[in-house]
Amino acid sequence: MKPVNIHEAKTQLSKLVEAATEGEEVILARAGKPVARIVPIRKGTGRRTPGALKGKIRFGRGWNRPLTKRELSLWEKSPLFPGEK
Repeated sequence: MKPVNIHEAKTQLSKLVEAATEGEEVILARAGKPVARIVPIRKGTGRRTPGALKGKIRFGRGWNRPLTKRELSLWEKSPLFPGEK
């Protein structure tokens, strides 16, 4: 499906949602530029299995060592979210 203008999507939302649930990719555009996608919610894949990743994840040496004073200082001075002022 070609991108749908947001203004047009407002009047055809039900139709677009139906198309997405049937597997069609619905792209919303503002001024001709894609800005969002309507996708169906996937059903769960089933029950989780405890221990499924056992033996598949490896940590390097020293991954849990305490931070040095310099590292801790840099960590505390850095913003919680990059780009935040």
